[in-house]
Amino acid sequence: MRTGKAWFGVVVLAAGLLATGPASAATATTAAPAGVAVARSCAVSTIPRQMACFALRRTDVAQPPALAATPVSPTATPAGYGPANLRSAYKLPSTGGSGATVAIVDAFDDPSAESDLATYRAQFGLPACTTANGCFKKVNQNGAASPLPATDAGWAGEISLDVDMVSAICPNCHILLVEANSASGASLYAAEDYAAAHAGYVSNSWGGPEYGGQTGDDVHFNHRGVVTTASTGDDGTGASYPATSQFITAVGGTSLNTATNARGWTESAWRGAGSGCSTMEAKPAWQAVTTNCARRAEADVSAVADPFTGVAVFQTFGGGGWAVYGGTSASAPIIAAVYALAGTPGAADYAASYPYAHAGNLFDVTTGNNGSCGAPLCTAGTGWDGPTGLGTPNGTAAFAAGPVAVAVTSPGNQSSTVGTAVNLTLHATGGTGTYTWSATGLPAGLALNPVTGVIAGIPTTPGTSAVTVTVHDTATGTGGASFSWTVSSVGSCARPGQKLGNPGFETGGAAPWTTTAGVINTNGSGETAHSGSWYAWLDGYGLLHTDTVSQPVTIPAGCSATLSFWLKIDTAETTTSTPFDRLTVKIGTTVLASFSNLNHGGYAQKTFNVSGFAGQTVTVSFIATEDLSLQTSFVLDDITLTAG
Repeated sequence: MRTGKAWFGVVVLAAGLLATGPASAATATTAAPAGVAVARSCAVSTIPRQMACFALRRTDVAQPPALAATPVSPTATPAGYGPANLRSAYKLPSTGGSGATVAIVDAFDDPSAESDLATYRAQFGLPACTTANGCFKKVNQNGAASPLPATDAGWAGEISLDVDMVSAICPNCHILLVEANSASGASLYAAEDYAAAHAGYVSNSWGGPEYGGQTGDDVHFNHRGVVTTASTGDDGTGASYPATSQFITAVGGTSLNTATNARGWTESAWRGAGSGCSTMEAKPAWQAVTTNCARRAEADVSAVADPFTGVAVFQTFGGGGWAVYGGTSASAPIIAAVYALAGTPGAADYAASYPYAHAGNLFDVTTGNNGSCGAPLCTAGTGWDGPTGLGTPNGTAAFAAGPVAVAVTSPGNQSSTVGTAVNLTLHATGGTGTYTWSATGLPAGLALNPVTGVIAGIPTTPGTSAVTVTVHDTATGTGGASFSWTVSSVGSCARPGQKLGNPGFETGGAAPWTTTAGVINTNGSGETAHSGSWYAWLDGYGLLHTDTVSQPVTIPAGCSATLSFWLKIDTAETTTSTPFDRLTVKIGTTVLASFSNLNHGGYAQKTFNVSGFAGQTVTVSFIATEDLSLQTSFVLDDITLTAG
């Protein structure tokens, strides 16, 4: 174990899962990246037919002073994703949904629901949604405006999150807030009955453990022609009702981050997202995918739920104004609102079947996990998986009835080098899934396979081409996309070579690296260098701790670029199946890789293609986070970023 360096920080869990078992709403915390603290809005339910909300509030986020009170400064921006971020991530229109009503079923009363909603919508430039203009309506479980239930601060946070997410996704939708007298199944199911009779879309951000006799309660969710969504929960693997009802769209959760790819975003399975096999519910006929469950499996689809990549919410009753929230309580109303944007479901349909008929119109989430049970129930992968279902919205097509027109997903502008092999897979959505591809304007040396949609070959001539690709589907016609393709001459990289200073730390100091104090060591200090006498030694205490090594670098335009380093991981945590200590490798804001105590071993070289950052100045960062359990040491040496 290392000694001799000071450490400090907030004590939080660091495994990415929620604390399980009963807990008070005031003290329950989630595990998250170091320094992130999250509180449950509602206590965990362990009693059959007693439900808990799944809202998770970040307690470590300090909002700008201008946002501490109302009115909100128009120049200040709340922390957390807002409507424009969510619509960008999920390729959703800012119009649509007029005439649709999304019902939100929750327990207890939030006395500030309407005024808080007005602040949220004003902050983000959304049209007003009030009782006076007929957009907003709040009723008790019997549909009456009074008497309303008793107030509850925790459920008020849930209500604020729900109405804000519906507003973010479908600003033109009407909102019906139905408040149950309590969190018991009897009260919530009564509220559910009223909601389904008065709205086309119903969101439920609550649940509890499965129980004998729940299939009899399915009558409250069995509404053909009405969309009903439910959160799968925030405790990782384990079935939750009513999400496992065969009549509901079960909504899991993801971690959502900005990226430099064509979409502009990346997603992975959130470690808290609920998934599981029902022990009570029959498998619906439309869930014709491999789930490894004999009965109904959850989730069906997903959206952002990780509080570390959470959403902005305004809450005054039980809250201090602007906050950052997460949990599958965020993803369920998001998906309900996407259904509303997609249009009215068929009167005889269970809308949960739509994504299964149009899985190609979703962003397939293929990385991350929510437990150790493997694929597909706990580990994300191609196609259906437990934490994320079939994926997240890519527009509204997967949530609409009827056939979906075929369309090509643009791969974005391309760049290649003469003599370097190309392999680009094109993707289409909609139609039958049996496509025929064609292209015009491809650079010399490249060809498109008409069956697989793969462009491959070796470019032979420099220049820029205007490329158009077309996909044909026998059922729904054709779709296409256009982009430019630039081929550079060999040797067009103006300034090739190594771009990082002091790559092996052999100066005996850090510069030009920026480091946590004391991470540069020499042979004889308890570890050894990969080469030479010096190396960077991160963490290794067995105490809550974060060490960093970072250096800005400019990658010349027109160059390919490779980041390479040697990594050795020593740990005392070799018997656990869950990674606790982590090393995250980033270039700019993009995460290249994450290594944990489970990857322990001697020096191994890690190499990443970072050519996509050519022409930019970015920072290469190594961030090592250690929890309060046994020690893990991350030893770095011979770090190079080579342009060529």
